[in-house]
Amino acid sequence: MKRSEINRYITEAKRFFDQHQFLLPPFALWTPADWRTKGHECDEIRDNLLGWDLTDFGSGDYARVGLLLFTIRNGSFSNPAYPKEYAEKIMIVREGQHTPMHFHWSKCEDIINRGGGELVIQLYMADQKDDSQFDGKPFAVVTDGVRRTVRPGQTVRLAPGESITLVSHMYHEFWAEGGMTLVGEVSKVNDDRTDNRFRTAPGRFPAIEEDEPPLHHLCTEYPPARP
Repeated sequence: MKRSEINRYITEAKRFFDQHQFLLPPFALWTPADWRTKGHECDEIRDNLLGWDLTDFGSGDYARVGLLLFTIRNGSFSNPAYPKEYAEKIMIVREGQHTPMHFHWSKCEDIINRGGGELVIQLYMADQKDDSQFDGKPFAVVTDGVRRTVRPGQTVRLAPGESITLVSHMYHEFWAEGGMTLVGEVSKVNDDRTDNRFRTAPGRFPAIEEDEPPLHHLCTEYPPARP
């Protein structure tokens, strides 16, 4: 992706968050110059990949396959300095924009439609013997505390205010219909380096062409702490 695209989508995202009265934490607005002044007091942000996260999943076509996220809070599987056992994200899903089919080895998460269009989620369970394949049996899923049975490959539609619980090893692909959609995530600790099992997507984080300076660092780009 070009840096100019990333800057444009982040600017658009800030307007969309404001439109829905979703307020981001102060570090959302820190510039690269601000980050050069930050010391070890900000290690939790650096180490747990809090902040802006925008990806085309290696597709080269962000409008069709991509996602914008902001990680608000997160713990760590491996570092006892960060005892949180939970994470929270806010995401923007553009109309017709797909997050590719994947599951999480460990993470259980609630996905919440916070406003805008409808969020459509296609679901499968991973096969217990070969998790690269889908299980062929119906399975249970919970939406807003209500348990229901779905068929492999069935879609669940979430209107604003509705949510779904996605357990580990539950494959899911989602996209928005009816307009750009604000999507929340509340989950166990999130580790995008090790806990994602994508079925076909070539990459979680984007390759970036630096055609202009960054407006804000992505969560993988923070400079080392100031001595």
